[in-house]
Order: sequence, then C-alpha cells, then structure tokens
Amino acid sequence: MCVTAVESRPAGIIGTSQNPSRRPFGARVMAFVALTKPRIIELLLITTVPVMFLAEQGVPDLGLVLLTCLGGYLSAGGANALNMYIDRDIDALMDRTSQRPLVTGMVSPRECLAFGITLAVAATLLFGLTVNWLSAWLSLGALLFYVVVYTMILKRRTSQNIVWGGIAGCMPVLIGWSAVTNSLSWAPLILFLVIFFWTPPHYWPLSMKVKEDYARVGVPMLPVIASNKTVARQIVAYSWAMVLVSLLLTPLGYTGWFYTSVALAAGGWWLWEAHALQSRARAGSSGGKLKEMRLFHWSITYVSLLFVAVAVDPFLR
Repeated sequence: MCVTAVESRPAGIIGTSQNPSRRPFGARVMAFVALTKPRIIELLLITTVPVMFLAEQGVPDLGLVLLTCLGGYLSAGGANALNMYIDRDIDALMDRTSQRPLVTGMVSPRECLAFGITLAVAATLLFGLTVNWLSAWLSLGALLFYVVVYTMILKRRTSQNIVWGGIAGCMPVLIGWSAVTNSLSWAPLILFLVIFFWTPPHYWPLSMKVKEDYARVGVPMLPVIASNKTVARQIVAYSWAMVLVSLLLTPLGYTGWFYTSVALAAGGWWLWEAHALQSRARAGSSGGKLKEMRLFHWSITYVSLLFVAVAVDPFLR
C-alpha cells in the first residue's frame, strides 16, 4: 500500500529562529553527536564485535576491533545525519522527533548535510585504508541503502518500509566478519538473516505505540494502515522465522552448546511475548492494555544476549 509523501516545508522554516553558530559551543557539540543517533549505533556495534570473535574463533586483534568500531560509528553516524537532513520536514511534526537538532535549530540543514557526507567519506577511507576494502564497500553500501532506498524511496511510500529498509541494519554482521577474514561465508549470512527477521518485530511494537505520529505525517508504517491484530500476526510470523534461522549456526558447525542454549532460551521467551501480544490484540486490547512496548524492550535484550553468546561460544567449544 502506498501513500503520498507529505510535502516538505519551505526552505528556511525549520531552525531559523537563531543562527546555529551563535549557540553555546558545548550544546552545539552535543547536537552534532545527536545527529549520529548514538543509541541506535550501540545496537549496531553489539552485532559487529561478537561476529569478529566468531570469525576469529577467539579474541580478534584489538586494534582491528577498535578501527572497525570507529569506522562503523562514522558510517552509521553519517547515514543517520543524512536521514535527519532528508526527514527534517516530518521530524518537526512528530512528537518523538521534535527535539532533534535540525528541528530545534541547533544545527542548520547545510551543516547537517556537510556533516553527514564528511562522516560517510571518512568512514569509507578509514575502512579501506586500515581494515580492508571489502569492509569499506559493505559499509558504504549499508549507508547508501539506508539513505537512498529506505529514507528517500521506501519510508514514505510503503508499509514494507522497515522490512526492506532494515537490510541496512543487517550489514554490520557482514562488516564484522569481513574485517577479520576479508571474505564472507554462511555464518555471517545466517546472522544477517537473523537481524533481517528481527527488525520488523523489533520496530513494529514501537510503531504501534506512536502510530498517531506516523499517521499525522503520512508515513505508512504497518500499524498506521493495518489493525493491531494484523500487525501482531505479522510480528509472530517474523519472530518464528528469526528464531528458526538463529538455530542454523549450530548444525552448520559454527557454534556449539552454549550458543544453542542461549538461542533456544532467549528465542523461546521472545515467542512467548510475541504470542502474548497477539492474544491481547485479538482480544481487542488497546492503549496501555496492549503492552506492545514489552516486546520492544525485550527485543533489545534478546539481540544483546544472542550476540554475546556468539562471542562467548568459541571459548567453550
């Protein structure tokens, strides 16, 4: 299902109440940091570093880990800044994004654009010159996919935006593996699919919570155009696919009993929460009684536990 994207506000309306360069230096620094969306990048690094341990089957070179994390932060930060530049019109109309730096005027659109491009270039060169060029191209591909395919093409046009747009968030597992091996194999591809199936049931509960925001600006997140029962059914389907895919690493010989135990326990709890959400949706629960954020918060814990198990498992085999 497609909808017409909201029209952008005329240039100069957002953030022009005061010259950004006259704001306090410390506040300006924090605003530029906020452009990178640090909390989102934390999740990306959680999926990058453990894969490096799996690829090395032990402790990877710590200098390589630091360079990969720095490159990943710069790349994801650049993508997030460019996302804010493109979405500054709807960010100004949504409650959950009303304090972003471009909306408040702490950073000007031109500064944000230059900042995002600079981080993208720096990340690509850092990866290419200090890690390897395979990781560099994967990083650049993830950035372009997030900015062009998700933000510019999918987000305002289809309810499948987060499904396919989430591919960008899957790339860190490939980058972490390639940083160590300068190649790819089935293990990172399986973990890529885990994150691919994880992303919709991770984000849709949050979208259910703030669907009024998305509806106001014409962004067709699934909860905006479908009933809670339909969204919950989709969440359950993706959840089962995620858990089943996560168990493929062991029969293929990449992990052992520890990872399998964590994947079964954490995955089992996830499925319990997903089915509980579906039951509440079928019963017609709404508002606080739907308790959709339970699954959202658990989703962050789940991916953290699973990837910690990825890192620890090589030492217990």
